Amino acid sequence: MKITAIRDPIAQVAADAVIVGVLQDDSLAGPASELNSATSGVLDQLIEQKEITGKRFELVPILAPTGVQTRQILVVGLGKRESLDRGTVFRATATAVRHLAGKQRSKVALCLGERWAAELHESAVAGALVGCHGQDLYRAEKTRRAFDELLVGDAEATALTSGEILGESINLARHLVDQPPSEIYPESFAQIAQDVAAQCGIKIEVWDPQRLESERCGSLLAVARGSVKTPRLVIMRYAGGSADTPTLGLVGKGVTFDSGGLSLKPSNGMVDMKCDMAGAASVLGAMQGIARLKLPVNVIGLMGLVENMVSGTSYKLGDVLTARNGRTIEVRNTDAEGRLVLADTLAVAVDEGASKIIDLATLTGACVVALGNDVVGLMSNDQGWCDQVAAAAGLCGEPAWQLPMFDEFAEQIKSPIADIKNIGDGRWGGAITAAKFLEEFVSDVPWTHIDIAGPAYLEKEKPWSDGGGSGVMVRTLVEVARRWG
Repeated sequence: MKITAIRDPIAQVAADAVIVGVLQDDSLAGPASELNSATSGVLDQLIEQKEITGKRFELVPILAPTGVQTRQILVVGLGKRESLDRGTVFRATATAVRHLAGKQRSKVALCLGERWAAELHESAVAGALVGCHGQDLYRAEKTRRAFDELLVGDAEATALTSGEILGESINLARHLVDQPPSEIYPESFAQIAQDVAAQCGIKIEVWDPQRLESERCGSLLAVARGSVKTPRLVIMRYAGGSADTPTLGLVGKGVTFDSGGLSLKPSNGMVDMKCDMAGAASVLGAMQGIARLKLPVNVIGLMGLVENMVSGTSYKLGDVLTARNGRTIEVRNTDAEGRLVLADTLAVAVDEGASKIIDLATLTGACVVALGNDVVGLMSNDQGWCDQVAAAAGLCGEPAWQLPMFDEFAEQIKSPIADIKNIGDGRWGGAITAAKFLEEFVSDVPWTHIDIAGPAYLEKEKPWSDGGGSGVMVRTLVEVARRWG
C-alpha cells in the first residue's frame, strides 16, 4: 500500500472514501469542518440528529455526498479531547480502515485531525495498516483488502514512514501467530527471523539442538523432546548505539504449538495453541521495527523455540532438569512448559550482557483470570524498570497492570528434591508463581516479565481488528527502545 501526504484541500481530493475524525461534545474543526462546509452542513445536521456523537470508535458513513470529490465520507469518533492519545488514534483509525477494507478500494484519504503531534499521525498510519490486515490467510475470498494508496492529511513524511514501519512490524507478529503450526515451527520461525535480519541489517545467530546441548540448555531441550520438530534458540543483535552503551534485552517465549505434553490439554484448550509463540513473534516484530527505524540503541532479541508434543520421548512428571545457570527443576506439570523454555533463554540473555531485560510470554491462564483478555500483566524484580515499561505501554495505549512479587510466592515453587519446581502449590496466584520461577534465571539484572496470555490472541473480532494474533506489545517494545538510555 502506497502511503503519501495530501497536498490539496480535503474537499478536492478524489478518493473512494475519506476518513474524518470527530471529537465528542466538541465543535467541528479542521478537516471535519472543511467537509461540513463543502457539503452544505451535512455533518452539522447529523450531529443535531444525534447520528454523529463523536464517541470513541463510532462509525457513520455518508454515501455519495455532494460538494466533494469523494464517493464516501466515513466519520469516526475520537472520544473526548482530553482523552485523545496514541492508543485512541491507533484504534480509531484501525476501526475505520477495517470497515472500508471489507471491499476493494483504490484510494482512501485519512484526515482525522489537524496540527497533531507527529506521534499521533504515526499511530494513525500504523492503525491503518493493522486495519487492512486480516487473519484470512488461507481463504479464497479475502475479508480484508489493503488499499492501493492511502493519502494522509497534515502529516510530516517522517511520521508516515515511521507509522508504516510500526504497522508492518505489528502485522509481522500477527501473521506469524495466525499461521498454522504445520507452517510455523521452530526451524521455520528461525528461518523467517534470518530473513528479517538480512533485510534489516541485524546480526543473527541460531542455535540448533547440538549447540543447545553444548550450551547446557537442559530445560529448553527437555520440553522439545516429545516432538519431531527440533528446537532452536534465535539470538538477534542490533547495534544502533556505540559499543560502550547499555544493551536492552528482549526475550520471547516461542512454543510454536502446545499440546500440554503428557499433562495433555483437552481439545478446546488446544485449538488455539498455535498462538503460544506470540511472545517470540512480538519480539521479532519489535526487532524489525527498531532496526528499520534506525534507533540509536543496542538491542539483543532472543527467542526460545520449541514444540511441546506427546511421544515416547516426552519429558515426564517427576523429571529433574538442569537449566543453563545450574538451577535444578522438578517437573510437576508438563503443561507449564513456557517457563522452562524461558529459563534457559533468560539465562542466555544474562550471559550475553543484557543490561536490562523484558520478556514476553503467553504464560498463564491465571493472568487472564486476574486481568481479563485485554490487559497484560507486569511483574518485575526492579520497580524503576517496571515503571519505565509501564510508562511506555501507557503512551502507546496498550493496557498493562502490575502484579505483586511478594517473597511468599517464591515459597510455593520450592521443591523437596530439586532447587525449584515448575508450578506453585495450587491454582491461586499462578501468574505470580510463574514469574517468581522466571526470576530464578535473571541473576541480578533488572527484569520485567510481561504475561500476554490475554491480549495476544483475540478469540473474536474487535472493532479495530479481526480475531487471531494481535501483535500485542510490539509498539510498547519499540517505545521502550526509543526511550532507552
